[in-house]
Amino acid sequence: MLHEYREEINELKAKNPHFAKIFEEHNDLDDKIKEVESGGGEYVGEFELETMKKKKLKLKDEAYMIILEYKKNKNK
Repeated sequence: MLHEYREEINELKAKNPHFAKIFEEHNDLDDKIKEVESGGGEYVGEFELETMKKKKLKLKDEAYMIILEYKKNKNK
């Protein structure tokens, strides 16, 4: 997720517990979605799969906003 911000992500994971939580939750959802889509994970219906994808995207958007704010403040 957001590989171009690797440095900021590592710093934020160490400094910001909320960011660390949403980052981990995003990655857990990503793993679960990949498992389900590959047929290797627990079966979930289409609605639940779409809900998981939307939640993952929401978490990514939130993480991205935190990263941008952090980067802006870091460069001051």
